[in-house]
Amino acid sequence: MSTVRDLLARKGTNVIAVTPDQTVLDAAHVMNDKGIGGVVVMKGSLLVGIFTERDIMRRVVSAQRDPATTLVSDVMTSECMTITADIQIAVCRAMMSARRIRHLPVMHDGGLVGMVTSGDILAFEVAQAEAQIEQLEKYVFDVR
Repeated sequence: MSTVRDLLARKGTNVIAVTPDQTVLDAAHVMNDKGIGGVVVMKGSLLVGIFTERDIMRRVVSAQRDPATTLVSDVMTSECMTITADIQIAVCRAMMSARRIRHLPVMHDGGLVGMVTSGDILAFEVAQAEAQIEQLEKYVFDVR
């Protein structure tokens, strides 16, 4: 079974982060510029939360807060779930589905080593299925 480590080897380990003292507007610009739906919130090398599009919708827009003056620390998800790279992709997918979340920071020895999204999992599983189909087609049609 494939693990998060396999996914990160394919996707990469670059994670986009903001700090707790940045404004929601700053974080939204970062997310928009990078084409992503969530960022980790870091205080130095310590993961202190996660900030996503849902946080903007539920805790800023719906609450009629000003994104230019609201700090990320005031509206981020502080107690975010994390995973390790050794977890199986299927388990990761099930956890995301059960908790209705789309972003999971990946930790190792207390440090952040990556981020997995539901889109990453879908793309990884599609690529695996396509590779398997290709192998089966070669086996069926290239047998001599």
